[in-house]
Amino acid sequence: MTRYLVERTFPDGLSLSADQTGAQASNAVVSVNNQEQVTWVHSYVTPDKKKTYCIYDAPSPEAIRRVAERNNLPVDRITEVRVLDPYFLY
Repeated sequence: MTRYLVERTFPDGLSLSADQTGAQASNAVVSVNNQEQVTWVHSYVTPDKKKTYCIYDAPSPEAIRRVAERNNLPVDRITEVRVLDPYFLY
């Protein structure tokens, strides 16, 4: 599976609450993603909640776009990425 960075803009801010309602919304996204073999690894959110940078494993950028549309999530850019960390020499 290929890893991707997905950039999203939420003009009014991301409205995902850190409670049971937010957990249910996240689980619904994961369920739709599974239909296309797309795995949401994790996301980074800016302090103003207007941008997210999400890491996904997926068969293609098109699969990510399809599930984003079904999940009513914006997609600004999808970039294929590789892992680089300070332990890569060991």
